Amino acid sequence: MATALSEEELDNEDYYSLLNVRREASSEELKAAYRRLCMLYHPDKHRDPELKSQAERLFNLVHQAYEVLSDPQTRAIYDIYGKRGLEMEGWEVVERRRTPAEIREEFERLQREREERRLQQRTNPKGTISVGIDATDLFDRYEEEYEDVSGSGFPQIEINKMHISQSIEAPLTATDTAILSGSLSTQNGNGGGSINFALRRVTSAKGWGELEFGAGDLQGPLFGLKLFRNLTPRCFVTTNCALQFSSRGIRPGLTTVLARNLDKNTVGYLQWRWGIQSAMNTSIVRDTKTSHFTVALQLGIPHSFALISYQHKFQDDDQTRVKGSLKAGFFGTVVEYGAERKISRHSILGAAVSVGVPQGVSLKVKLNRASQTYFFPIHLTDQLLPSAVFYATVGPLVVYFAMHRLIIKPYLRAQKEKELEKQRESTATDILQKKQEAEAAVRLMQESVRRIIEAEESRMGLIIVNAWYGKFVNDKSKKSEKVKVIDVTVPLQCLVKDSKLILTEASKAGLPGFYDPCVGEEKNLKVLYQFRGVLHQVMALDSEALRIPKQSHRIDTDG
Repeated sequence: MATALSEEELDNEDYYSLLNVRREASSEELKAAYRRLCMLYHPDKHRDPELKSQAERLFNLVHQAYEVLSDPQTRAIYDIYGKRGLEMEGWEVVERRRTPAEIREEFERLQREREERRLQQRTNPKGTISVGIDATDLFDRYEEEYEDVSGSGFPQIEINKMHISQSIEAPLTATDTAILSGSLSTQNGNGGGSINFALRRVTSAKGWGELEFGAGDLQGPLFGLKLFRNLTPRCFVTTNCALQFSSRGIRPGLTTVLARNLDKNTVGYLQWRWGIQSAMNTSIVRDTKTSHFTVALQLGIPHSFALISYQHKFQDDDQTRVKGSLKAGFFGTVVEYGAERKISRHSILGAAVSVGVPQGVSLKVKLNRASQTYFFPIHLTDQLLPSAVFYATVGPLVVYFAMHRLIIKPYLRAQKEKELEKQRESTATDILQKKQEAEAAVRLMQESVRRIIEAEESRMGLIIVNAWYGKFVNDKSKKSEKVKVIDVTVPLQCLVKDSKLILTEASKAGLPGFYDPCVGEEKNLKVLYQFRGVLHQVMALDSEALRIPKQSHRIDTDG
């Protein structure tokens, strides 16, 4: 008699991988895969009580997978949200005759309802801490002035300014959001603060509006209105009106920005600002997968300038970016260059050197940690000193590579090991069960595999000599790492049909007779096989599709 499967067992299975079919498989492909596995696992084919019990469990698992994928409605739900989606509240009211497209719309509606409930718990905090450092004594020091002063042997490095800002969002409804923000600033002993409250409403899919109220000890009350509107699918406009009250009276301000998508990667902007620091600005921004380019021109009071900047994005795991810019105007000329790199999952570290006339030389260090930004502008000298430029450029690189090798890399390695260990502990019971099921499946396959090998040998067909699945260590620098592989020769031979083996683009851990021997780590499948009496070998990634035999897999034995 068939035994029922627990919810955990059903939730941990990849049905497409279990049946070894494509996600786009037709009903005929599903039926053929289902029949083949039914013939392999049918309980009536096994007389041994233990094998019969194991066959019942695997047979029910295959049957459950086929039931879900053969029904258009349950398959549509499974494709969108997986097995958990089948248990999602609300599906019981969905009519059975709905098409997959209608089911997707229903799922999106249910998901929106869940998002609205989740909004109440989200505040989206953002913050910035900026600490300005005056280190000009390192390069602009006059030794003769300090000869008779005690303690003058060490350069004086001071913090001359600081700025802290924080904001939180409180979603009130699906369209209304309240925003509370505040800031504190101090420079050379003088400082102040301000607090702002804004209420934003999304009026339609094309626009939103925001009302802002603010107050501070350096300036009086502030009232502002922001509007955003999509004029066409490729053009939008934003307007910001403000009234600043002070002891000198009311200071109005108006800023309008018109933007248009010139192509899919390029946007052009026109900005007009009236009131406080009136100006007109035009810019073109081009952002692609590998680069970011900006050119801008501003005419205004008191600042007019031209700007050109370029940023190159390297396609590596650390998301490395190198940037440079040139800005020239009435205030002088500034050249800036720098780089930034991801140092952990949520942290990005960057540094830039600013060289200008009459600004001098500065080093800017920035750390983005999740939604928090830490900024440290370090002013080195008021003059254009080659020594300051050299140390500002080389110093951060030396410090970064030393920190990366001695602190960051060991820390990330330890964190990864900790996460893997935690994942192994949480899935230990499930992995043990999967291992037992895989071993049971292999025992059930023995007779079928024997017949397949006999048939393939008679036609000089495809024979799996050896096959391993798991973590292979080929890099000599990782000798200390342990190889974690399992023998999957029998399961692969069982999948051979008409001298062909086809594996779909999915994790192979879900195939019959397989299990995951190294949770959370990179896995491969290595196969040594014989076809027409000639040895072949191939190594495939875990989720890579595989078709054998192939001429390119042939082992060259000429030497």
